[in-house]
Amino acid sequence: MAVATPTTVRDTASIAESLRRKRDVKGVAFQAMMFLSLVITLGVLVVLLFTVISDGWPVLSQRLGGFLTSTLRPDAVDAGVVQGLKGTFYLCAIVAIVAFPLGIAAAIYMEEYAPQNWLTSFIQLNIRNLAGVPSVVYGILGLTIFVKGWGISSITGGSSPLAGGLTLSALVLPVVIITAQEAIRATPQALREAGFGVGATKWEVIKDHILPYAAPGILTGTLLSIARAAGEAAPLLLIGTISGIITRSAPWYDVTQVQDRFTAMPTLITSWAVQPDTGFSVENAAAAIVILIFFVILLNSAAIMLRNRFESKRSG
Repeated sequence: MAVATPTTVRDTASIAESLRRKRDVKGVAFQAMMFLSLVITLGVLVVLLFTVISDGWPVLSQRLGGFLTSTLRPDAVDAGVVQGLKGTFYLCAIVAIVAFPLGIAAAIYMEEYAPQNWLTSFIQLNIRNLAGVPSVVYGILGLTIFVKGWGISSITGGSSPLAGGLTLSALVLPVVIITAQEAIRATPQALREAGFGVGATKWEVIKDHILPYAAPGILTGTLLSIARAAGEAAPLLLIGTISGIITRSAPWYDVTQVQDRFTAMPTLITSWAVQPDTGFSVENAAAAIVILIFFVILLNSAAIMLRNRFESKRSG
């Protein structure tokens, strides 16, 4: 009868050495390809930022304060973006008020209450398809319903920040639902079972256990959706935002301007970029792009800070 010889330490070391010598060619090639993609992406981003900042530097270095506080003017040297900033601010505020509660509520229902049948699957499929619809389609929807819709236009005031905010809310709502669903789905099942085990109701489990755990992912997705809405130009152009002179410049705190004619940063950038005057098409447009990028960076930074805060509370 043959007796099995035990593997010695020397044999184990030789096997490990032979495995180390064997190069993972495909893995190294894939890693190099991913690194090259990262370098190309960062290179394109750096070139774009350098180009925009260099084009807008005369405005940013010489009259940044006046550019931020001046209204729309016929002369490039006097024009500013304060009305565009106010329009973008109110658009983002309306998106936050409308899209976030609806999106999070829809995600909670789809994940925790909806029965798993063909209707739920059909709704889920349509939500994911709507997330990929071009923004210009939502612009047509907003023009038809919120600007020219019978009964609704009298509430929104026509081409107003309210109509634009509702249009952008419809644009980002599928993304908010999907990100909130993914965050809720990532909650450990043991957390739910622990809540039910101590006698909590389903709503108490959702309110006290699931939502606090999923809050970092939900907040990150929703704030990034606002950043996307802040840079969308096609829906705003379709609903009729002003690209010329606005005579009325209401204070920031005057909420009645949500029903007035307005402009926004994407509209200003688009209209200035096609002007024959290089003061508008190059310097002012580039400076407005830098300011909009800074605004989006602030939103992304807020998302990161809130996510880190909730994660620290969750882990602590």
